[in-house]
Amino acid sequence: MSQIYVPSATSSPAVPTSFDTQDGNAVPSANILIIDSFDSVEDNDNGTTTKGGIAAGDPPGTGDVNEVSVYLTNRVTGQATTSDDTPETLITINLGATPATYFIYGNIQAFEASTPAGASYCVNAAFRTDGVDAFFIAGDFSNIFESAALEDCEASFDAVGNTVVLSVTGIGGGSPLTINWNSLLEYRMVT
Repeated sequence: MSQIYVPSATSSPAVPTSFDTQDGNAVPSANILIIDSFDSVEDNDNGTTTKGGIAAGDPPGTGDVNEVSVYLTNRVTGQATTSDDTPETLITINLGATPATYFIYGNIQAFEASTPAGASYCVNAAFRTDGVDAFFIAGDFSNIFESAALEDCEASFDAVGNTVVLSVTGIGGGSPLTINWNSLLEYRMVT
């Protein structure tokens, strides 16, 4: 008969002394490291970036020495509520001072509780900026899935100043509905 002997550990496992990120380093404090994640409109072709130490946080640059932040970049979310047919801004994206072309894509969801009713939209749009003003190139609201009660709702993209604005319009008239909206947009850009 054979036996295997495994000695018990006599020391604690080694704790890393530094966590290197793409922008800054985090150093554990009392063996504690804070890791958090955020959505970010920051442009990064890979769609993610990390920041450590004081470069971390929300907004970036407000972190602690023992903090690592993971950012999902090139994206923005928004919520709004409509209670009639007055357009409401759901998302605004600042295009910045560098001339570029943007492709914006994403989804919009709507929910009305009293009926209940729902809707979902897949959206795509192209914009150009000269660094001062935004210009709408073209857009498509495809794959529209709506309950009959919400078929008169609308969503639209506009160029306002040097921003892209996504607006939604609910239902007013004799039977107004309170509709909650939520959206996630992502973008790609080239200069």
